[in-house]
Amino acid sequence: MNKTIGIALIVIGAIMLIWTSFTYTKKEKVIDAGPLQVSVDKQKTVNWPPYLGGALIIGGIAVIALSKNK
Repeated sequence: MNKTIGIALIVIGAIMLIWTSFTYTKKEKVIDAGPLQVSVDKQKTVNWPPYLGGALIIGGIAVIALSKNK
């Protein structure tokens, strides 16, 4: 179980190092007055610092290393 968690942390950390952000599109209603509705597509970006991916990789390695000692 701990090895699986450690491997998952390493994989997620590597992905976070490669892709430091992602963008998605969200529809927002601008006007909603009875039968008249106007909506706009807005792009939102989610960013995270690269050191977070490195911390997850180190944490995953630590979890795997500690699970071997038991």
